[in-house]
Amino acid sequence: MTSIFDSKLKTQFPLEVWAGLECTVNRVGEEYFDQLERNGHGTRLEDLELFAQLGIRAIRYPVLWERIAPNGLENADWSWADVRLGRLQELGICPIVGLVHHGSGPRYTSLIDPAFPEKLAEFARAIAQRYPWVRYYTPINEPLTTARFSGLYGHWYPHGRDDLTFGRAFLAECRGVCLAMQAIREVNPSAQLVQTDDLGKTYSTPKLAYQADLENERRWLTFDLLCGRITPNHPIWGYLLHCGISESELEEFCQNPCPPDIIGINHYVTSDRFLDENLENYPIWTHGGNGQDHYADIEAVRVCAEGAAGPRTLLQEAWERYQIPLAVTEVHLHCTREEQLRWLCEVWNAAQELRSQGVDIRAVTAWALLGTYDWNSLVTRWVGNYESGVFDLRSPQPRATAIAKTIRDLAAGRNPDHPVLDIPGWWHRPERLVYPAVSCGLDERSTKASESILSPASHRPLAIIGATGTLGKAFARLCEVRGIPYCLLTRQEMDIAHPAAVDAVLTELQPWAVINAAGYVRVDDAEREPENCLRVNTVGAEILATVCAQHNLPLVTFSSDLVFNGAVTQPYVETDAISPLSVYGCSKALAEKRVLQACPTSLIIRTSAFFSPWDEYNFVTIALRELSAGEEFLAAQDTIISPTYVPDLVHASLDLLIDGETGLWHLANKCEISWANLARLAAKQAGVSIKRLIALPTRHLNLAAPRPTYSVLGSSRGDIMPGLEDAISRYCEECQI
Repeated sequence: MTSIFDSKLKTQFPLEVWAGLECTVNRVGEEYFDQLERNGHGTRLEDLELFAQLGIRAIRYPVLWERIAPNGLENADWSWADVRLGRLQELGICPIVGLVHHGSGPRYTSLIDPAFPEKLAEFARAIAQRYPWVRYYTPINEPLTTARFSGLYGHWYPHGRDDLTFGRAFLAECRGVCLAMQAIREVNPSAQLVQTDDLGKTYSTPKLAYQADLENERRWLTFDLLCGRITPNHPIWGYLLHCGISESELEEFCQNPCPPDIIGINHYVTSDRFLDENLENYPIWTHGGNGQDHYADIEAVRVCAEGAAGPRTLLQEAWERYQIPLAVTEVHLHCTREEQLRWLCEVWNAAQELRSQGVDIRAVTAWALLGTYDWNSLVTRWVGNYESGVFDLRSPQPRATAIAKTIRDLAAGRNPDHPVLDIPGWWHRPERLVYPAVSCGLDERSTKASESILSPASHRPLAIIGATGTLGKAFARLCEVRGIPYCLLTRQEMDIAHPAAVDAVLTELQPWAVINAAGYVRVDDAEREPENCLRVNTVGAEILATVCAQHNLPLVTFSSDLVFNGAVTQPYVETDAISPLSVYGCSKALAEKRVLQACPTSLIIRTSAFFSPWDEYNFVTIALRELSAGEEFLAAQDTIISPTYVPDLVHASLDLLIDGETGLWHLANKCEISWANLARLAAKQAGVSIKRLIALPTRHLNLAAPRPTYSVLGSSRGDIMPGLEDAISRYCEECQI
């Protein structure tokens, strides 16, 4: 397969799309944390078919030392790699094979083992002999970052917190890269080194400029050392000697350099840092120091008035420094879906712009194909914090997100055109600043790059129907936070029960999608006024769906757990038969049927038992208010539900809309609980007494509408909502309880 790898004439080929999956195997104490076990790719060969459908040309793929030969090379098990590398070859995807990814090797070695480089080289030779057709290697991912986390900050094994451990670990990794490539090339002389590292910049106050200067020189260490540039005249020569690296060891790299064939830059929105001695401006967890000064070390994007330098600046700097072909080898953002898309497209556009100016950039790599686990704690413990990526693993099978479509577009030479891309990412918007703004002294090119991204652009809004309701207001609030333009419509502005009115408003507004957050929600009153309930919940929803279909607009509308009769004892999923007991439930059940008939591409979300920090009349808020006041509060003890935290519902709904999901989907926070126990749980989290809580059978509450005794919502499509206890904790935090 012809590839941009194969030609120095970069203009002969377009910018390529590569991909990679988070595959870290890191050691903390005596425990190994294996991302391939967590994401399931270790046992899912069929993932490779999904990756191939993206149209990618190459993939950063793990054949990791810790997994293949944990008990020594003589006991290596190659079966996993044999099958997967063979399948990649059949699919026409070029593997860039990684041997160590943030790891320290099997238990019989470590980053401070003097023999680590030779042991790695032995493993590398075995791989080259077994797979002689493989040409592209990353023996060690991010040597500098790994050495910092393992030797300087103490996060990973061997948990060093000093310059000496850092220096020995870093030198071992770089020697390991050199010796591994030497061994590989003895088998395959055409083998190429794709060396990765993070090039995040450091900014500071004038007082701490000396520390920022050190860190900004240190960020180039991986590439400078491999290129043989660390001589006595190098600004960081003295620092490395201080770290315990001898002159002869540094001279060895000058005499036997191993320059990368492609420099891979892994850059994240929060990679750039700012150092500030004014500790009072920042939370204590940001405080640290260097033994000379105490200072806060914070994300530059959160404080720099000019904004972040961005990928364009870093790529330009790397090209000017080395004149070696470049690739962006990780593009990932843990955020809402539209922000993930914005970051990917911003990096892609920066690479395209620089290519047009003669910079040799070969590819942009969509990272974390399957998402990542527990990177919010730097993989120092297993908690289960999941960040979705190109595919979302919270469904029975990996579910393609909107990022997958964007990758397919880029790989096919098409410009992504999702409306959310018209708005700059949060890292360019004013709300990024959470600390007092300071100047970082970004150069003119960086400032202009940010200005060009922020230039005004026409954009179509998201139409939200239901301006006076809890759900409609929540959508508006969170669209504001997420940078999604919207138009919040009242019933007077658009009555969904009148087709002509709906058509006129949608024609004038030209939204890119419609969210129907309006509805008749008084379950007991519906028994007395069924016509009004049906008019709003059923007839209006059907009319709206019909007009949306005519305008070819995606529609999101909401249904209820009350479409079920409660005759089961396990959570309902989307395919379960419905049998409502009340007028309200009937109105929602009939609406589901009619909406899907009128507009089969609609997304209908069944949900349950709202509680919100922005609404005074939901069950949790009323319970806490009355119990706090010492008043009696009555709650059913025999009706089991799955409560739904409104902010979680809105975020998940927007993500699914952007992903292009359709049909029925259940969204509720993971739990099954009675109303009375929900009040108890909320009171416990809020520190409120439950002495006045009275738990009763539902029949004693004299409710007009019959309700199912069990209406817990599960899902056969995806379990994407957080747990209930976590949601209540965030509710209390938002309400400042």
